[in-house]
Amino acid sequence: MPTFDVVSEVDKQEVRNAIDQAQRELANRFDFKGTGSSIEASDLELTLRSSTEDRMRAVRQVLEEKLVKRGVSMKALEYGKAEEAAGGTVRQTVTLNAGISSDKARELNKFIKDLGLKGVQSQTQGDQLRVTGKKRDDLQAVIAALREGDFGVPLQFTNFRD
Repeated sequence: MPTFDVVSEVDKQEVRNAIDQAQRELANRFDFKGTGSSIEASDLELTLRSSTEDRMRAVRQVLEEKLVKRGVSMKALEYGKAEEAAGGTVRQTVTLNAGISSDKARELNKFIKDLGLKGVQSQTQGDQLRVTGKKRDDLQAVIAALREGDFGVPLQFTNFRD
C-alpha cells in the first residue's frame, strides 16, 4: 500500500549559516555601528538585541532576508514580544517551530479526511503524519492539496513508498 510522511522540519545548519551571515552584515553595515545589535542562537531559540525598537525591526529584516535566501520557511519562525532589557536596549525572542504539534496533526487529519478521497487514511506518529492510500494518484492529490492549504507550519513530504 503506498504511503508517505508529512513532517515539519527546519534545517538547523541552514539556520546557523543564515545567522552567521546576518551577524556579519550587522557588524559591517554603517547603520548598525554602535547600536549593539546582535543575534544569539541556542538550540531552537534565537535572541535578537538592539538599542531601539526601530533598529530591532531592521535586525529582524536582515535575519529574515538571510533565512529566505537559505530556503528556510518564514512559517517556521514564531516571534515573541519585544521587551525592554538592561541598559535601555530592546530584546526579542524568536522560536523555531520544528515538528507537528498534536493540534496541528488533528487539523491536518481532518483536512485530509474532508478531501473525500476513497481509501486515503492518515494517522499521527509522534511529530509527523503518515498518510496511506490505495492509489498513488490519490496520495499525490493529498500532497497537492496540503501544499495549497496554509496551516501555519512548513510542511515537507518524505518517505514516499509504493
